Amino acid sequence: MMTKQSFLASQQDLLLLIARVLLVILFLVAGVPKLLHFSGTVAYMGSVGAPLPAIAAAIAVFMEVPAVIALLVGFWTRPLALLLAIYTIGSALIGHPFWTMTGAEQANNTIHFYKNLAIAGGFLALCAAGPGRFSIDRG
Repeated sequence: MMTKQSFLASQQDLLLLIARVLLVILFLVAGVPKLLHFSGTVAYMGSVGAPLPAIAAAIAVFMEVPAVIALLVGFWTRPLALLLAIYTIGSALIGHPFWTMTGAEQANNTIHFYKNLAIAGGFLALCAAGPGRFSIDRG
């Protein structure tokens, strides 16, 4: 008889693939428009107080498009997952400074700030677990 623990263990590679897919969807949906409308991305970075807006925009595009595509296919999974965790925490601090806001704006940004932290936690778990068998790295 297969226990719950052994069933989940036997599905680890599939679960890691699903985790990679779910983690990168948000970044691709946000990153592709940043790439296609780069000047608007630079302007946005300036409006939120990001240092060196053009460089910040380039980093955002790189992290949210090619880096997550590499993570999706399981290429350099552990280092990219760690880098994306750091990037996501930085995005939370720069993009959702709820502590400077009040009212509905503060409530909305508080949620987004903590969602970013949760996503960073997912990246750290992926960094620890590795990509699984269904990846270029294969483990």
